[in-house]
Amino acid sequence: MASHLSFGLGPAGSREEQPSHQALSDESRPLVWLQAFWAWGKLIGLCLCTDVRTQLVEQQRCLEQQTEMRVQLLQDLQDFFRKKAEIETEYSRNLEKLAERFMAKTRSTKDHQQYKKDQNLLSPVNCWYLLLNQVRRESKDHATLSDLYLNNVISRLTHISEDSARLLKRSKEIVLQLQEDLMKLLNELYTVMKTYHMYNAEMISAEAKLREAERQEGRVKGVSGTGGGVEPVFGLRIEERHQRRNAARKMEKMREKRKAKYSENKLKTLKARNEYLLTLEATNASVFKYYIHDLPDIIDCCDLGYHSSLSRALRTYLSAELSLEASRRAGLEVLEGAVENLDPARDRQRLLGLYPTAFCPPQRFGFQAHMGDTTNQIASQPQVQAELSLRLTQLQTRLASLKIENEEVRHTNPMRSWS
Repeated sequence: MASHLSFGLGPAGSREEQPSHQALSDESRPLVWLQAFWAWGKLIGLCLCTDVRTQLVEQQRCLEQQTEMRVQLLQDLQDFFRKKAEIETEYSRNLEKLAERFMAKTRSTKDHQQYKKDQNLLSPVNCWYLLLNQVRRESKDHATLSDLYLNNVISRLTHISEDSARLLKRSKEIVLQLQEDLMKLLNELYTVMKTYHMYNAEMISAEAKLREAERQEGRVKGVSGTGGGVEPVFGLRIEERHQRRNAARKMEKMREKRKAKYSENKLKTLKARNEYLLTLEATNASVFKYYIHDLPDIIDCCDLGYHSSLSRALRTYLSAELSLEASRRAGLEVLEGAVENLDPARDRQRLLGLYPTAFCPPQRFGFQAHMGDTTNQIASQPQVQAELSLRLTQLQTRLASLKIENEEVRHTNPMRSWS
């Protein structure tokens, strides 16, 4: 009986224990896979957060580099205008020395006194005085330009540089605050995602355990349903049925327990998934707002007033240069008019008018009679008629020859228009 009992229970025990080991092996496979998937998702989330953090740090560095480039540009502009002011000052001094050197020679002359009274000068002398005045005018203009560079343009550029530094400091504070808020959202998203992955893995594991329990319960019920009438001994058949009924009840309780666990994990997963999706949507909206709206606003904040202030400073430079050019052109136009008015005939009349006693013709010479001779006209006596006729012919021939030579000289002389 003992041997028969062991024979009867041996196959049954082996049939029940062997599937349980196989079920444990099948059950461990999805768990290992889920753990690996959950670890991989965690790694991806960490990499994404790290990439975003690196990008945020790079944004701050780019803003700092951009501001440093602007400040360096402003510093170079200040050095340029400072050096240009020195050059303009030196050039102004040299022009003043040049004009003063030649003006000192002419102050004591009569022409200078005449120039101060009514400017009625010879045209070359007038050109000379206008040339010296133009040099002195350019000297004053370049001195004014140097003063404008030092006291206006450079100070404007200094203020722009200081404003850029202050704006960068304030912009960095705003960027740091925005980035901290963004990283909080990303960390919250990562935490919610981990919770969702954990609950989902537990749900899948509970589902696998439930399916395995249902499979084992079905197997036990199947064995219980087909075992009647097999054993030859009635007492053994009753005892075996009792054991199988107990096993079926245990499997049913296990199935109910695992079903409750699965339902609980499924509800947790549902809540975690909803929370994850809501947080994911909020995070994506915050990231979109930060990159599409906040970052351009921060860049505009760093640029606030930079271009307009620099434009005003450079327009001041352009206005000064154009005014200098206009002043120089006006002076040159006056000088050009004096050059065009170079007139030898008028200068001749002015010279004659300045020195009337020197160029006034003397009185006509009168006939001085001698010893009572009263004849004061040429007498044509027969004795001298032939001689006078010959002299008249020679004089006429000579006069005609001189007229021809004079005409040839007038046609070949380039200065004939002055006569």
